[in-house]
Amino acid sequence: MIKRLLLSLSFLITLMSLSFAQGTIRGNVYDKESGEPIIYGTVVLAGTTVGANTDIDGFFSITGVEPGDYRLVMTYIGYDSVSIDVKVVDNGIVYKSIYLSSSGVQLETVQVSAERQKAKTEVKVSSVTVTPRQIRALPSTGGEPDLAQYLPVLPGVIFTGDQGGQLYIRGGSPIQNRILLDGMTIYNPFHSIGFFSVFETEAIRSVDVLTGGFNADHGGRISAIVDIKTREGNKKRLAGVASTNPFQSKLLLEGPIKKLKEGGGSTSFLLTGKHSYINETSKFLYPYAVDTSLFNVGADTSLAAEDLGLPFSFTDLYGKLSFVFANGSKLNLFGFNFTDKVDYTGFAEIGWKNNGVGADFTLIPSTSNMIIGGKFTYSNYDVELIEQDGNPRTSSISNFSVGLDFTYFGANNSEVNYGFVIDGINTDFQFRNFLGLDFQQESFTTELAAFAKFKYKLNDLIIEPGLRLQYYASQSQFRLEPRIGLKYNATDRLRFKAAAGTYSQNLISTVNERDVVNLFVGFLTGPEEAIFKPGSSEETENRLQTAYHGIFGVEYDISDNVSLNVEPYYKGFTQLININRNKIEPTDPNYSAETGEAYGIDFSLKRETEDLYVWLTYSLGYVNRDDGEQVYPTIFDRRHNVNTLVTYSFGEGNLWEASGRWNFGTGFPFTQTQGFYEIINFDNSISTDVLSNNGDLSIIYSNDRNGGRLPVYHRFDVSLKRTFKFTKYAKLDAVISVTNVYNRDNIFYVDRVTGNRVDQLPILPSLGLILNF
Repeated sequence: MIKRLLLSLSFLITLMSLSFAQGTIRGNVYDKESGEPIIYGTVVLAGTTVGANTDIDGFFSITGVEPGDYRLVMTYIGYDSVSIDVKVVDNGIVYKSIYLSSSGVQLETVQVSAERQKAKTEVKVSSVTVTPRQIRALPSTGGEPDLAQYLPVLPGVIFTGDQGGQLYIRGGSPIQNRILLDGMTIYNPFHSIGFFSVFETEAIRSVDVLTGGFNADHGGRISAIVDIKTREGNKKRLAGVASTNPFQSKLLLEGPIKKLKEGGGSTSFLLTGKHSYINETSKFLYPYAVDTSLFNVGADTSLAAEDLGLPFSFTDLYGKLSFVFANGSKLNLFGFNFTDKVDYTGFAEIGWKNNGVGADFTLIPSTSNMIIGGKFTYSNYDVELIEQDGNPRTSSISNFSVGLDFTYFGANNSEVNYGFVIDGINTDFQFRNFLGLDFQQESFTTELAAFAKFKYKLNDLIIEPGLRLQYYASQSQFRLEPRIGLKYNATDRLRFKAAAGTYSQNLISTVNERDVVNLFVGFLTGPEEAIFKPGSSEETENRLQTAYHGIFGVEYDISDNVSLNVEPYYKGFTQLININRNKIEPTDPNYSAETGEAYGIDFSLKRETEDLYVWLTYSLGYVNRDDGEQVYPTIFDRRHNVNTLVTYSFGEGNLWEASGRWNFGTGFPFTQTQGFYEIINFDNSISTDVLSNNGDLSIIYSNDRNGGRLPVYHRFDVSLKRTFKFTKYAKLDAVISVTNVYNRDNIFYVDRVTGNRVDQLPILPSLGLILNF
């Protein structure tokens, strides 16, 4: 199979080479001031319709150019256009480094929109690209913009709360969504206080959120991909960002080791770190936000909210060293260390740490239209939860990944992309259920993947078929996963798109939907023992989690600055595997299987000008599971979800910025309590006195799984920012923000035994300062 795939790729590339054996113009476009790449800029040959857009690295390639002399013109919003002379010879490759200077051109006067051009030339079904500018537009807790606060604004994305919230994407649970940082899998991207992620906004170059239908270059997950790429450090000067607010402080430093010169290479660094202290500041700033029912202080009744504080703390460190060469090739070395701790005194304590190192490179040969990329990464994640009963849960997962990919550029914006990935995964998980039965799994497995996708433009139709071959060594399972994406440019403003594919994964999460405070996320690989089909004694064909996606969409540009996107979708989860938490006897199976589906429709409307940014989304969704006994909604089945985000810049030089965000969501399902009973553990065997001993109170759950619904959720956040400019590079942002403006009591959970209701965080006003230098 692999041999036939390689032969087909070789034939396709050879055919493209023979068909388009003219010349090639390629290069990189940089910001002249900082050396940052210009992303999605437009490069055209003057007097022709031949051109290309730059990618995330500022790279462009124009193939199939007839020999001759040309004028190459580069344009980008907010920058002066640049034109240079180029000479193309038959079968020759011309490389140019282009540097743009920023200008005072207003957004409305620019005729070429990079984002609009990207929409016309790329399939991008169920794909949203998030920029740091958009993240900063969000009213943020503590005045500190963070990806964790922006992701829930996107259509199809559900976040379950302020404390220990989990991210669900179009019916996919967190384990079914892969989060990538520079190609490295991040197993827990969000801190226990759900306002903040491990990622530093100022270090991000772009975020691609693929909510479904992703092509063959991504795999190992059955629902969604969040692909985060960081930028290189400043290549021209020493720079940085320092900030402080009641929740955390951070520092970012960047600069050149070898300065970038026009036509040459550079070496630069980027270091960032942040540390929280909300556990201390909340004692005197937000004592009203501390719910003492979350703590079990025993006989020490003197402990009050001002003594306890919000129980969250975290520290994040990230570093990157970048080498950029004169021909556009580059090498990045990076590493990180993320830690998190939450301590509900006397009730539960959890801590996790995640660290890793990696390298990636891009090689641009001077005599070939082939671009070569590669990566090597290693990471480790450890988490431990100790509850009141003293029964610990621990989980550890380490992962190394090696990958190579090759991209060949043909004429008419056609591309062939193929590659290989090797993943080694080591897991160690321990758990004890309420009956005292232990579950433990320690395993090491290897996953091998090969993929290929081809993009071809046929007049107004863009076709992007793909194929992924996935091999799971521990399961001895080989998977052939076809993918396809289509886009049709019906008019200059109207576009139709579609995507479909099959997907699989071998990783399982240990999250328990009945946990009161769901902060523990453990991981283990798929079982090697027999799994039975839901509601039967028949063994399944494999022991993988599998799914298929089908998506259709419409994009319409209402005006030059207003765009509408509509996407109905369906995800069929043909096999899902869970830990059997109803295990009563040691001989009972450790795992159970079920099926499921997620379907709905997402709407998004965006208006973006220089001083106004408006983002409106509405999602209608259904997420069900079938365990063989009943079809039930999942705990994250939110029927209706609405987000409104408005950011307005005003005043002289737009130094003032006001922002507001309102979110509304219908209630999540939960399993209702039917009654209680006393459980006697018989610690003294038959000598146990059942008449005088007091047993533990246990809960009888309703047979109607997740048959109840929590109240609706809604919250309004605002912020006001004033920028003070001191020099060309130095400025101070003072941000006043209020989270949960009208102090909505959004439910966190209800204690089933006492009946006490615990709410999400209340109104949180704050003042933050951000210094750029």
